[in-house]
Amino acid sequence: MVKDSRRGSIDGAVVAVNNITPFAKSVGILTLPYLMQSFDDAVKATTGELGDKWREVLIKEAGVRVLGWAYSNFRVLTNSKKPINNLSDLKGLKIRVPKNAIMIETWQALGAEPIPMAWPETFTALQQKVVDGQDNPHITNFSMKFYEVQDYTSEVHYLFSLQPLVVGEKFFQSLSAEDQAMFTRAGIEAQEYNLLFSVTKSEAAKQNMIDKGVKYNEVEDEAEWSKIAMEVVWPKFYDTVGGKAEVDNVLKALGR
Repeated sequence: MVKDSRRGSIDGAVVAVNNITPFAKSVGILTLPYLMQSFDDAVKATTGELGDKWREVLIKEAGVRVLGWAYSNFRVLTNSKKPINNLSDLKGLKIRVPKNAIMIETWQALGAEPIPMAWPETFTALQQKVVDGQDNPHITNFSMKFYEVQDYTSEVHYLFSLQPLVVGEKFFQSLSAEDQAMFTRAGIEAQEYNLLFSVTKSEAAKQNMIDKGVKYNEVEDEAEWSKIAMEVVWPKFYDTVGGKAEVDNVLKALGR
């Protein structure tokens, strides 16, 4: 979709941020585990100076322009094997992940067995127990009917799911100044609406999963998960995302 938007086969698309990073590696900062630890962090990371930064990076490196961001909340862990309440429970758990190096490395560092898999294959793989679980926001888990093939969900906060709404830069530049302004404003309005939608619908989706019989679990030692992520995973990707200084700049912008 990114390639098609860039070359003009389609005008635009909504893509997961982890799927756009191959075209603009520094944006991979947004997929570092536990970088964002709240909804407020997610908004700060995609608006203001940081929002402007990612827009310019993606125009230059990927050939697409971000009109707005969709916020799907944190990717929680579901599985059909056992309750996940602490780090030790992850041992041996086979988790479907996108083909994203940071996400793969994260689950390995935490003790699970990540299995890269295309999204269309995920439901069947869960159903046939090729994998035990997967991670996605509550809204996605409910809309995909994962309650039919998953027995447990655990509230983790390792990655906030972001989806930029992009259009090809060539397409954008082909518009009149008036239409460019209209598209830009529409993107901002869509982002604002999506933020409200996510805040209000995420809890409802979680409760719907529980109502369908999925057992809900809190993670007791997530501070340890975060520590491992920052000390073990982050250093492996500093060079990939533009250097430790770039990560520190984002942390500073987030107030940490």
